[in-house]
Amino acid sequence: MKLRETPSASPSLWRSLPCPPAELRLDLVLSAGQTFRWWESSPGAWTGVLGEHVWTLRQDRDRLWYTVYDKEEDGHPAEAAALDGAEMERILRDYFQLDVGLPALYRAWGAADPLFCKVAKDFPGVRVLRQDPVECLLSFICTSNNHISRITAMIERLCQAFGRRLCYLDPRAFHAFPSLSALTGADAEERLRALGFGYRAKFVSGTARAIAEGLGAEGLRGLRAVPYAEARRVLCTLPGVGCKVADCVCLMALDKAEAVPVDTHVWRIARQRYGAVLGGRSLTPRAHQEIGDFFRGLWGPPLLAGHRQ
Repeated sequence: MKLRETPSASPSLWRSLPCPPAELRLDLVLSAGQTFRWWESSPGAWTGVLGEHVWTLRQDRDRLWYTVYDKEEDGHPAEAAALDGAEMERILRDYFQLDVGLPALYRAWGAADPLFCKVAKDFPGVRVLRQDPVECLLSFICTSNNHISRITAMIERLCQAFGRRLCYLDPRAFHAFPSLSALTGADAEERLRALGFGYRAKFVSGTARAIAEGLGAEGLRGLRAVPYAEARRVLCTLPGVGCKVADCVCLMALDKAEAVPVDTHVWRIARQRYGAVLGGRSLTPRAHQEIGDFFRGLWGPPLLAGHRQ
């Protein structure tokens, strides 16, 4: 990867931590639609924004290698201190939930579900990310009637237009995810429409405003400490947030491992591959609950059920 010759784009030293492919496969986790801020910058290397920093990650045998690029503000080095080694590792362990032993879960799911046992060997190391709740929520509002490549492009435009620039990696500028205040201006919805968000523009700006004027970012993060049903109920009161988006945020940002996001694909799998007669003729809230309950019952303790998604 060629770097722009500026102090703000210089990487820290490469560091690594033990992480075999059975615990994590970057290519399967970062490209499958959980997050939309990573791209394969060179074969086997993934570059993206995590928190307020730009990272490059790669895997080599049983180790996860990582480096972080210095931030900049208005073309000058930022005053914020660079991350130290211990903090880098803490962030990665938290983001990838590396304290959860994945092979043991795979064995438990395989024992409970013959279909999972059959396909699991082709998809090792698929784990649920633990994301920032605001970024996860606003990103998944953009997933309605959409596909991964288009969502990724939308989130990139969102960050370029509303987020603070972090650094350049030639020829690309990287930006932080926008703050709530950046998305609550009087012209935010209009600007989002101009960026191609369509009807989602009012939901993104409306939810940003509702959080800013209500829970706040810390209050949203605080939903990690409440029961799943309560967190889901609160999320579903926000503009543009239905059962599926709420479950995605519960699972991928709010520590609700029992959440099972249900869309038409999951519904079809439940009916065709498991023979489950669920959900009636449309994906109503009742259908979401029935299908989620079916998979929670199939895979064992609710604490572990959603981690498979």
